[in-house]
Amino acid sequence: MSNSSNGGAAASGGAIYGIGIFGGIVYYWTVADGFWEHVGAIFQGIFWPAFMVYEGFAALGA
Repeated sequence: MSNSSNGGAAASGGAIYGIGIFGGIVYYWTVADGFWEHVGAIFQGIFWPAFMVYEGFAALGA
C-alpha cells in the first residue's frame, strides 16, 4: 500500500496561476494613468480570470 499523492501537479498549477496573476497586474499597471487606475489595476490583475470566464459565458449565451 502506497501513500503517494499527486501534490506536484497541484503545486505547478498554482505556480502557473500565480504567474498569470502577476502578468495581469503588470499589464493593467502599464495601461493605467492615475492613482485610482493603478489601484484598480491590482484588482483587475487578481480577478482577470473571473472576468474572462464571465465574458466567455456571456458570448456563448447571446
